Amino acid sequence: MINLHLGNIAEMKITAIVNAANTSLLAGSGVSGAIHEAAGPDLEKECLDIGGCPVGFAVITNAYKLNAKYVIHTVGPKYFDGTRDEELQLRSCYKSIFQIAAEYEIDSVAIPAISTGIYRYPLMQAIKIATEETALATAERPLNVTFCCFDHEAYLAYKTHLE
Repeated sequence: MINLHLGNIAEMKITAIVNAANTSLLAGSGVSGAIHEAAGPDLEKECLDIGGCPVGFAVITNAYKLNAKYVIHTVGPKYFDGTRDEELQLRSCYKSIFQIAAEYEIDSVAIPAISTGIYRYPLMQAIKIATEETALATAERPLNVTFCCFDHEAYLAYKTHLE
């Protein structure tokens, strides 16, 4: 099942939320900063212990003070010109998220618009990739996926695409 939500992903009550992380996994701006701030310092400590994550992959941590049980951190690609494997890397993010969700028997996950903020991935291209990979994953196993949009532009773009 695919849902759409407008709001702050760090405030969602769900089994797992996805953090659009940087390779260090430490607090950054945007989604990452909001998640780290809401979760408290223990999240930062666990991320330090993990030691980072490469682009296109994901790792899981506890959610600490969040309303979720887990945080799945994935590192999306920076978008340059579309010729540097950006699409493969973004698809890999989603595959990694869904692999972890299956491994941990997660039944619901909220996902932000990965790489569309400061990493400048074109929103409509990112949405197409997100929905295609989600459709593949949910065809394999039941999973409640909520695309969480922080702003109206992303929300309307997802809504239009999903309709």
